[in-house]
Amino acid sequence: QVQLVESGGGLVQAGGSLRLSCAASGWLLSTYAMGWFRQAPGKEREFVAAISWNVDNTYYADSVKGRFTISRNGAKNTVYLQMNSLKPEDTAVYYCAAQKYGSTWLKLATKYDYWGQGTQVTVSS
Repeated sequence: QVQLVESGGGLVQAGGSLRLSCAASGWLLSTYAMGWFRQAPGKEREFVAAISWNVDNTYYADSVKGRFTISRNGAKNTVYLQMNSLKPEDTAVYYCAAQKYGSTWLKLATKYDYWGQGTQVTVSS
């Protein structure tokens, strides 16, 4: 059974850091591009960051560039999102997603094949 499980969310003050994890079970992450998306109350789900499946190219939304870092650990079958210098506007439910052999359409949520259940990130001012 294919499954993605996020963890690491929580409450943090503005300027603080969190590291989100997304662990895959039932399959290997190595053939999948991985993305992080977020959704705030009353807003649409938006792209945050992605990493391609083959050469590990990374992509970021302008709003998080320079503050967030996506990475993967093949041995642990896990993808991470390191979030630094957090702002109140980063508050949202964060989702990880997987796209088979993904390398091009990484910013489009509709192109992803599997999704996790989400983890809440709350940044207080």
